[in-house]
Amino acid sequence: MIYLDNAATTKMSEKAGKEQLYWSCSKYFNPSASYEQAFEVAQALAGARERLKKLLGVKRGDVIFTSGATESNNLAIRGSVRDGDWNYIFSAGEHASVLNVAKALEKEGKNVKYIPLTKRGDVDLDALINLIDSKTKFVSCMFVNSVNGAINDIAKLVKIVRERAPRAVIHVDGVQAFCKIPFKLEELDVDLFSISAHKFHGPKGVGALYVKNKATLKNMIFGGGQEFDKRSGTENIPGIMAMLVAAEEIDVRANFEKVKKLNDILVKQLNHQGIEFVGTCEKSPYVLTFICDGVNGETLVRMLEKDVVVGRGSACSSKKAGNHVLESMGYSLNKIKGVLRVSLNAQLDENQMEEAGKIIKKKYLELLEKMK
Repeated sequence: MIYLDNAATTKMSEKAGKEQLYWSCSKYFNPSASYEQAFEVAQALAGARERLKKLLGVKRGDVIFTSGATESNNLAIRGSVRDGDWNYIFSAGEHASVLNVAKALEKEGKNVKYIPLTKRGDVDLDALINLIDSKTKFVSCMFVNSVNGAINDIAKLVKIVRERAPRAVIHVDGVQAFCKIPFKLEELDVDLFSISAHKFHGPKGVGALYVKNKATLKNMIFGGGQEFDKRSGTENIPGIMAMLVAAEEIDVRANFEKVKKLNDILVKQLNHQGIEFVGTCEKSPYVLTFICDGVNGETLVRMLEKDVVVGRGSACSSKKAGNHVLESMGYSLNKIKGVLRVSLNAQLDENQMEEAGKIIKKKYLELLEKMK
């Protein structure tokens, strides 16, 4: 079986698994306790924040450890909401853990605006210029779109926001970018940046929110004051340490180049009448989305699953009809019915890509024939 749904989750690395076990069974002490063993864990936790900042490519700011990207995104948004005549801007292509918070803000009476996507698949920055003003409090845009793989121009977005709404907080969901595409957070100059460990061979149930200035973020979870009193609760030390080990194992640039080649091989194999690749903007090689015209994508996923595991978009919303990202790009619901998402990792090889491409194409043509 060839697993090609790595945007949904990845297999945890053996080294990360051993690290998680070590901190669970040998160094299991609560870092908030007052004895020596706990103090050693607290020191390791402080060191973990600096290790993660180094991986992100940033020197200033702080790291708040969370249970994953959903919590990080919620904390970023809810922690930035303020009373008053403000507006809040979100890209239309965001993950459910951002969009559903935006919808909740609308119900609460907040002024919420959405940046549409272009037909290419990336966020429409010209539209952002028309949406933003001096009353914009918050702007959220994902770095790499989890559905179509589009790499959004965050540096340009930040420039637009800083010029037109200097008081606005800028949040980036970096889940599909961190440890996958080369970047330095210092150069992007964002205020908040979310990551999730299980997207880069770390454990599930742990993630982080980078915060440039924690004083601007409201306390969301009350308790013992952990995580700078922004996210109380005993820290998941085994998960945090395993996440760091998983990230530190990755050579981002080397992996990026390897996955580009794997992606090219898959595209070549899938290049066939009836298969339409989604998006023409700059895209992450880790995500390849295409439409198998004339068939039901869910049926094709089931036909493939014993040989090749693929997805249909965000795993968090896979049970819902339609696809808000593709709809925003202008695709009809009929077209969207046939969508498949293949997502790669650097542990795959060229032979697997050749085989996977042949199997997907073969099963598609078989299903298409049955539909006649």
